[in-house]
Amino acid sequence: MTSVLVTAPIPQSALDILNQAGLDVDSYSGSGLITKDELLKRIVGKDYLITPLSTQVDKDVIDADPQLKIIANYGAGFNNIDAAYARSKNIPVTNTPKVSTTSTAEVTTGLMITLAHRMVEGDKLMRTKGFDGWSPLFFLGHELAGKTLGIVGMGQIGQAVAKRMAAFDMKILYTQRHPLDAATEASLNATYATLDEVIEKSDVLTLHCPLNDQTHHLLGAPEFKRMKKSAYLINAARGPVIDEAALLQALRDGELAGAALDVYEAEPNVDDGFKALDNVILTPHVGNATVEARDAMAAIVAKNAVRVDKGEDPLYVVN
Repeated sequence: MTSVLVTAPIPQSALDILNQAGLDVDSYSGSGLITKDELLKRIVGKDYLITPLSTQVDKDVIDADPQLKIIANYGAGFNNIDAAYARSKNIPVTNTPKVSTTSTAEVTTGLMITLAHRMVEGDKLMRTKGFDGWSPLFFLGHELAGKTLGIVGMGQIGQAVAKRMAAFDMKILYTQRHPLDAATEASLNATYATLDEVIEKSDVLTLHCPLNDQTHHLLGAPEFKRMKKSAYLINAARGPVIDEAALLQALRDGELAGAALDVYEAEPNVDDGFKALDNVILTPHVGNATVEARDAMAAIVAKNAVRVDKGEDPLYVVN
């Protein structure tokens, strides 16, 4: 019987798909993330690997299982996998695109609204000393209407964010390697600009680009100095796209008004400096943490393992 290793708890619906296909499922259920030693031990003899983006699948792991036929990554990203080495071994690596779009866009817009209106600060205040009553100049935030939203990376998530925030009467600027076609730009009321222009003109700057050699530390000290001092930064993409040490210093120096982070450079670790700042919102990588999105992701990884078992090509191959 062919077998599949699932390296983290995933929705039961995925396990049902694998079991119904007659696959022998070895599902890791230990506390915390699977260790590399445990992964190296359990992957031996497995035909298929299903793993979340929090688990590193490097050359050692791939070499430990010569009969591995697919690495199905449970996540839209795949920088946790040595995809190039897997390709050299004729092992397809797949991801779960598209199904995270709605959830991540909703989280991003929620972070923008919450940050601009200081809702987390307000909640903290009411849970501690409270307030003396309504006052004309008390606890002022900012409206988003009429402000400029800069989007770095106008893929499906970036476009979904643009669509939502255009409804808030925000002006949309975006940047990426190539502009969208004119019809799509018009439908989103979005204008293409250079990265420098987006950085300098945005009242809210949100990141939706992949992590690669070109985008690692895309934003650092020079970029933060060029942002408006009244601007907010949102990152629900990948942590290392931002130089976090530089961001923390920029926030301390008042070079931007605030930030909301859902991903981190040394995830899951978060610099304590951010925790001490009231103008920073920190969320635990919940961009696609909805029942709907995670069920859809589960179906993709399970069905890809079944497709390979049937001799069919898997969907969403990234290498």
